[in-house]
Order: sequence, then structure tokens, then C-alpha cells
Amino acid sequence: MTHVLVTGGCGYIGSVLVPLLRRDGRVDRVTVMDDLSSGTPRALAGQLGDETVQFRQGDVRQYGDVEAAAREADAVIHLAAITGAASTHDRREATIATNYDGTENVCTAAGKTGVDTLVFASSCNVYGRAPTTDIDETVAPEPINPYAETKRDAEQLVAETGEEFGVDTVSLRLATNYGDAPGVRFNLVVNSFVFRALTGRPLTVYGDGSNWRPFIHVRDAARAYRAAALAPADWPQNVYNVGATDENYRVADVARLVSEEVAPVDITYLEDEHPGPSYHVNFDRLDETGFAPEWTLCEGIRDLQEAFVDE
Repeated sequence: MTHVLVTGGCGYIGSVLVPLLRRDGRVDRVTVMDDLSSGTPRALAGQLGDETVQFRQGDVRQYGDVEAAAREADAVIHLAAITGAASTHDRREATIATNYDGTENVCTAAGKTGVDTLVFASSCNVYGRAPTTDIDETVAPEPINPYAETKRDAEQLVAETGEEFGVDTVSLRLATNYGDAPGVRFNLVVNSFVFRALTGRPLTVYGDGSNWRPFIHVRDAARAYRAAALAPADWPQNVYNVGATDENYRVADVARLVSEEVAPVDITYLEDEHPGPSYHVNFDRLDETGFAPEWTLCEGIRDLQEAFVDE
């Protein structure tokens, strides 16, 4: 039986992951640590009361908070981060403090308290604007925003923790998340497009929409974190891209798909002086773990629509 600490557990992915862990027969206790700066207690609705899930308000930037939460934990899933990659250009210092310094605190605490397994939430955003359409884990990251920079640098901290303390460590470079969840976010392209289409507003694409993104449903993301934390032997590499090769889409195609599936709305294209990341990702290494996403983008779009529409 495993005691799992989830940092940032009141956020988007955490709101799906915590119930998943709570229902797993291999887990006897889940500790959620969150400073509630962006997460919400609503994410824990229905999860408290039987002492399986415990909440600790804490900040990953404060080492004492992290070490206190990590005591007696067997596995740590480190989700806490400043997200919204494009917006981090205006929040560089805060992003470094949370995403890099906070990860350093988590790594130090994991080593000192005897944690067996540490799973780090990284992102395919680290690849920047890669020219190839077959990006695997051997491609050197070239981040173009502070969010991605801190994720790349924090991956190295996680790997070093494994080497120094004998902790099973892995960094999961997640595809772009989407999908309904108790802590759903609307600064993600698919979620934003579906909501705008349902409310009759045009879908805004920055640039010509030719940039590539891989997508993964938030429920599949949560499943991946659970799998890596509870069966670390199946995830022996330092880094994995997590998603599905068939789920790589150009942003313009996502907009057209939402317009077709949800409601026929206009799609507007705005010139972008600073084009965002573009990465078409290969997920062959993930196949070696036995894990595979279950959701397709079309299914996730329909599910989001149903979540907003009163049948």
C-alpha cells in the first residue's frame, strides 16, 4: 500500500488524479499539498471525510512546507507550477521561483525523507518551434518561454535526485491538455475554443494556425501520472513524451474541428509577431511502458460540449 503526495493537487490535472488515486487499491493515503493560489478546494469535492485524502495548505517555494508534506510519503507526483506558457514572459521571476526553485525543494525533500518514487510534470512545450515532425526524446529542447525553460531545467534536477538519493525518478513531457474536469482550465486552446463556440463567439487563431500541437485528455494525463508513480519499474527512462502520435494537430485544424463538432462559428486569424511553439511529437518510447491514452480529440470535444449543455 502506497502513500502518495500530490503537489498542486487542487489544480486541473490534480482534480482528476486525486480521485483516481483514492479509488486505486494500491493506495492507502493521498496527501494533497496546494497553496490555493490558482487551484480551488472545489477540486476536492467528494474526496474528503474518510481520511484517505488529506489536505495540507503549503507552498512549494517554502522548503519547510514541502518537507513536512513529504514525510511518510512513498511516492511524490509533482504537479505544482505556474502554467499558461505564453503569459510567463511577463512573470519570469515568479515562474522561476515556483517551477524551478519549487522543484528543487521537492527534490531535496524527496531525498531527505526517503521517498521511493518522484514523478515530475514536464511538458512537450520544452521543444519550442522544432522544424522536424517526428520529435522524440532524443531531440534537444529549445524552449521559447520561461515556462518551458524552467521545465527543461527542472528535469535535470529530478534526474540528479534519482542519481544522488536512489529515488526512482521520471519526467513526463505531457502533450497539451484539454477536457472536462472539476478544476477545468480555460486558458487551454481546446477548452477555450469549445466554450467560445457554445457561446456563439468566433475562434481566434494567432498566426496562420499552421503550428503543430499534440493533445492529451486530462483524464489520460492523470492516468499516466498514476501509472508512473505506482509502477516505476515500467518507466525506467528519465524522460517520456506522453500523448499519442495520431493526436498531433495543427491549431487551425483544431479550430475547424470545434466549429464542425460544436457550433458553426467564424474563425479569425490574427497576425502574431511572436509565433508560439510548434511541435509534432513522436510517442514511441511511451509504448514501451504499456501505457496508452484512451481519448481522442473528437471524443474530448463532444464530452466538453455535453458538460456545458443541460440535456
